[in-house]
Amino acid sequence: MESRFKYTNERNVQIVIALLKAHGIHRVIASPGTTNMTFVVSIENDPWFQIWSSVDERSAAYLACGMAAETGEPVVISCTGATASRNYMPGLTEAYYRKLPVLAITSTRGNHKIGHLIDQQIDRRTIPNDIAMESVTIPMVKDSEDERYCEIEANKAMLALTLNGGGPAHINMYTRYSKDFSVKELPHANAIYRHTVFEKKWPELPQDGKIMVRIGSHADFSEELTQAVDAFCATYDAIVCCDHTSGYRGKYEVHSQILCAQNQWASQLTKTNLSIHIGEVSGDGFACSASHVWRVSPDGALRDSVGNLRRVFMMPEIEFFKHYAKEGNSHHEYLDRLNQEVESVKAQIPELPFSNIWMAQHMVDKVPAGSEIHLGIYHSLRSWNFFKLPAGIQAKCNVGGFGIDGGVSTMMGASFVHPEKLFIGVFGDLAFFYDMNVVGNRHVGNNVRIMLINNGKGNEFRNYHHPCAFLGEEADEFVAAAGHYGNKSHKLVKDYATDLGYEYLSASNKEEFLEVIDKFLLPDKTDRPILFEVFTETEDESNALEMLCNIIVDPKYVAKKAIKGAVKQVLGDKGVKVIKTALGK
Repeated sequence: MESRFKYTNERNVQIVIALLKAHGIHRVIASPGTTNMTFVVSIENDPWFQIWSSVDERSAAYLACGMAAETGEPVVISCTGATASRNYMPGLTEAYYRKLPVLAITSTRGNHKIGHLIDQQIDRRTIPNDIAMESVTIPMVKDSEDERYCEIEANKAMLALTLNGGGPAHINMYTRYSKDFSVKELPHANAIYRHTVFEKKWPELPQDGKIMVRIGSHADFSEELTQAVDAFCATYDAIVCCDHTSGYRGKYEVHSQILCAQNQWASQLTKTNLSIHIGEVSGDGFACSASHVWRVSPDGALRDSVGNLRRVFMMPEIEFFKHYAKEGNSHHEYLDRLNQEVESVKAQIPELPFSNIWMAQHMVDKVPAGSEIHLGIYHSLRSWNFFKLPAGIQAKCNVGGFGIDGGVSTMMGASFVHPEKLFIGVFGDLAFFYDMNVVGNRHVGNNVRIMLINNGKGNEFRNYHHPCAFLGEEADEFVAAAGHYGNKSHKLVKDYATDLGYEYLSASNKEEFLEVIDKFLLPDKTDRPILFEVFTETEDESNALEMLCNIIVDPKYVAKKAIKGAVKQVLGDKGVKVIKTALGK
């Protein structure tokens, strides 16, 4: 007799079940309970799963050890709240030291109930080091962000079963005891797969759509790695989407930020089917998009920075690119078309106000060959990312922690190592004053050039697109921290710098800037370091960014974007999905 119960309507439980199937996990040992009801009832009528019952959770964990050792495949154990999960510990300890793939799914009403004298509420937030390779929490799903989080965490636990030789993993899954089991078809959940160099059969690259290599912050590329990436791009007519911290300066380098930043027009060339993601944290807020992402990194971790990670290649980057590249190819049509579009939009840049962006625009082609430029978080990095650096020049920025507190010191440290190289730093006033003690370090050499852009505040918080922009001048009091450090004094930094032996330059407008910029960027080392203080205004900085992001206006795109925003505001993300599906888009 067919059961009247299908799948639970609890989305987090649906995700876990769908991903168990996607990862080929079908053996489950279920222990009795109420808290795990939505999971157990949902799978008991799904023919994919083989289910055994065990009243004793301690025995259940050891049963799973026997099954996993016999088959070499993962086994799930499921229990309720209270002390049930405590009884899993001996068996999970056995699994840990024998590297057996046992997945413990413990159900709970939620961490918010811990510590309030509520019955059967066990604290599982911290577990012993040797009972699971990975322990994750799967909360209730309220929106698309929760859904994405649950997918990542569930994938993480399931992939841990076979990572580095394998072992047990743990999912602590929330429930609201839903009695609704009316969902007939299990909704899709995005599975993520991990691959190593030992794979017998590597996944095939998609045959349709555009491919890009997207690089976050990265150590400077070796010649061998550059050649491997170039060969990959030549094979698949791919591009390398970079910012100034990416470290890659090969043939397929593209800086498309000026295209991606447009608010009232969308370039179809910036939309790709697949992104090969390498490197670490990126400060590039205007990058090309991709339908799917393959992450390549020796750490094998799930780094889903844009929300569509599908595969992780746990290997050195060079192994990945060498494997997929084919000799004798020299495609660069996509690269040529994208670069032509970038140059076309750049040719339409209007006259910008005196600002960080305007300075980057007028400096980028004058940066001396062989020098290294260091950029402050965040406005300086963004401003320079709109413009491609000349060949042979590397750039750095502290995007790892993404704070303003050490950019000047980082540049100085690099300059100590290479006294023969010219180091140029561009920093806002808050970043400079935060780190100004290093300016007086006695090891600073004559290979240092510092540009201090002083607008008397954290201007990022006043830029038109920032979440705090609506505060207007009120933001200056505390959010943007205006008025500190001499409140744009024209003497404070000048006296400080000259007393420390720096040559001091300054400018407050375009004319003054253009008079001294060539001196600041002299290719030969001077007899002392140079500090160039440039005074700008809040409105000019914000207006320059807004103008750059609205170079091209497409009325149809603007109207479509407005309609989508209105629908999302009323119906949410699910409403947008329903309408897209109905329209076949």
